[in-house]
Amino acid sequence: MKYLKVIAFTHKQIELKELGKLVICQENLTDKLQRIKTEFHIAEIFYVATCNRVEFIMAANRVVDKAFAEQFINALDIGICSKYMGIFMDGASIYEDNEALNHLLRTSCSLESLIVGEKEILPQIRKAYESCKDAGLTGDYLRMVMNTVVKTAKEVYTHTNISRKPISVVSLAYRKLKDLKLCSNARVLIIGAGETNRNISKYLQKHKFTNFEVFNRTLSKAKQLANDLGGEAYDLEALKTYNKGFDAIITCTSCIEPIITTEVYKTLLNGDTDKKTIVDLAVPNDTAPEVLTQFPVNFIEVHSLNEVAKNNLQERYQELVHAEKIIEQNIAEFLPLMKQRRIEVAMREVPEKIKEIRNNAINTVFAEEVQGMDQQSREVLEKVINYMEKKYISVPMIMAKEILINS
Repeated sequence: MKYLKVIAFTHKQIELKELGKLVICQENLTDKLQRIKTEFHIAEIFYVATCNRVEFIMAANRVVDKAFAEQFINALDIGICSKYMGIFMDGASIYEDNEALNHLLRTSCSLESLIVGEKEILPQIRKAYESCKDAGLTGDYLRMVMNTVVKTAKEVYTHTNISRKPISVVSLAYRKLKDLKLCSNARVLIIGAGETNRNISKYLQKHKFTNFEVFNRTLSKAKQLANDLGGEAYDLEALKTYNKGFDAIITCTSCIEPIITTEVYKTLLNGDTDKKTIVDLAVPNDTAPEVLTQFPVNFIEVHSLNEVAKNNLQERYQELVHAEKIIEQNIAEFLPLMKQRRIEVAMREVPEKIKEIRNNAINTVFAEEVQGMDQQSREVLEKVINYMEKKYISVPMIMAKEILINS
């Protein structure tokens, strides 16, 4: 399994505010990864970016170390200066072989999350993988890896209490928002129509909030969420002219530059001087730092949830032990599955080879004899050959599996 490599940048070694600099804009993500894949001779690759991690998972028959990681990040051309490159390389985690699979399984089960027990990470990983698979960046090997990732996470969530009374970044953010005692008819601007904002919107609806406006880069997605919330939909550009006022902003987009600049925020206020609330769950933040210094704001961000996250980890310690046993078992099962798959792939040519032998026998080697047979004899011969062909195709596969199991 030395083929499996992971380059990970996470909240454990790198400040969340700095981590945002590694996020790749979705608009040119596929092009960048395709170029990197070709340049470094990487067979398969996919990229995961969440509020507390940026990771590159790859199938590559080459050395992947910190020297390679630096070359890799530089080649992505995402504008990392030498100062931050040093910070990122110091905090980078490189995994390969069993350690890489162990890391992926722990991550999918939320054991590596800021909030242990949250269930958002698995769909985030799956969505990242599916996106890269659709772009042709992954193949059969990472498909097998992802099957194990999904299977393991489901077993951990089913057979342990790690997600009992589930806590997530979204739920913690809502708790902080609730502490501010906003009234249920507060005017809420939702910026971004992704999974995180859809989830926090459900909390708000559940607690009787009713006054929503949704802004998103893709207007059709804004309309979908706005319909669910009973609000109005706008594209992101509309933020620059929106002047109906607000009480709270919930923002989480994949933009790599701040959306809420001082100019935009001033327009949104429309002369109002009251203290407002911003819940910013984006990494990097959607809110420009200047907004927080120039205006009175209750600011809730991922970084501020760290203390609650630590308490959550202590509460779930016993469940971690149980989850790790499930992970160990799935790692042990993966290697035989991978060997079996390699045999299956290697033996794909068997059916074609047998058909070639059959056709050669009938049409060349024994052509005259076959032509001299009557119709009934030919039909019997055809039945016998078809039967033997099917058996010959299945026998090598069965034998190979038996050898694998016995060994």
